[in-house]
Amino acid sequence: MFYRQSIILFGFVVPFAICAAIVGGGVMLKSKTSASFLEKQSLFKNAENDRIGALGIEAQISKKRPHMDRWLSQVGKETSNSITSHLKQIGDSLPAKEFQQTAVEYPTNRGGFATASAQDSSQVRLAFRGTFRSVQLALAELESRMPQLQLQEFKIDPSGSSNSSLNFQLTYTAWEK
Repeated sequence: MFYRQSIILFGFVVPFAICAAIVGGGVMLKSKTSASFLEKQSLFKNAENDRIGALGIEAQISKKRPHMDRWLSQVGKETSNSITSHLKQIGDSLPAKEFQQTAVEYPTNRGGFATASAQDSSQVRLAFRGTFRSVQLALAELESRMPQLQLQEFKIDPSGSSNSSLNFQLTYTAWEK
């Protein structure tokens, strides 16, 4: 009778409390481990999706790599020589009465789009006399051959010499390496 309280306390309550603490700790540890596993599984799925996406983008880019090399070599060439040679080739393919280059100018100061950019660039001013159709074809061909040209200013005036002939004045920003 004297020891009944001590037996109940140390024989049942304390072992039960210790067992409950061990079971509770195990349940907490299991839930933390499960949450960590689910988080890591989610991160792995995201990383795997990103890797597959990156492989897809790399496949698309690798198809365009020859074009990129060509464009980089084009941008690396001197703008004045490139424009002159391209305009000569284009002019030779068009009728002389319908397309005439009247001026080419390479201003040394930066202007237009180039003033707001740290990218190297130069300006090119071109002037033509010709029919709208022929000059439009020539400019489309020039811009196709030289994708680094960005049209900055474009002016069309009627020519005094002929009804079908127009005067064209253009300013391009030529982006360079």
